[in-house]
Amino acid sequence: MKIEFENNIIEFNVQYGKRKKISLHIDSIGHITVKAPKDTSEEIIISAMEQHGKLIMEKLQAIAKAQEIPKTREYQEEGKFLHLGKEYFLHELIETGELMEEELKKNLKKFYFASCKKIVGERITRYQTELRVKPKTIDIVESRTKWGSCSSDKKLTFNYRLAMAPIEVIDYVIIHELCHLLHMNHDRSFWRRVGSIMPDYKEKQDYLARYGQSMTL
Repeated sequence: MKIEFENNIIEFNVQYGKRKKISLHIDSIGHITVKAPKDTSEEIIISAMEQHGKLIMEKLQAIAKAQEIPKTREYQEEGKFLHLGKEYFLHELIETGELMEEELKKNLKKFYFASCKKIVGERITRYQTELRVKPKTIDIVESRTKWGSCSSDKKLTFNYRLAMAPIEVIDYVIIHELCHLLHMNHDRSFWRRVGSIMPDYKEKQDYLARYGQSMTL
């Protein structure tokens, strides 16, 4: 479902169950879930969301701000960059020589693309076998807003910046996107399937929300 609040579209998932009241949950990456009694009408749910519109927008804006990508980096031998969750000096990741900043940045991005492609290629085999799914294609891309995506025609993409995250966080994003081959929405069935493979997936979400802004060039 979705509502419009002060010219902003707020999308959310609804979970119906045996409960007495409507409750609202916004996770660390901005997914909104409304839990409602089984026979609650759509009008009542929308009304409840509209009443909390200001609070929801404040929360979403805070999450977006925390995920903003810093603009400055030191491209020199002793500049530090993340790889698989650990900090390395630039010269430990790529050849630096007498290269200028733009060339260093270009080469470092190539390094991350190659690293991400290798890691995802190695890790995804295990999980697609476990989930009994097979994506049509797997691509590594550059994105400012998404760590991964799954299209309706079973094409998966992964953000090259994932190579900066710990392996278990990369695994979470892989599992997340593979589960979308079974459930395109973030409904209860989707999260149950993610949790069946990675019970502590919320910790990985929190990592991306907390440290995603530092995983950048």
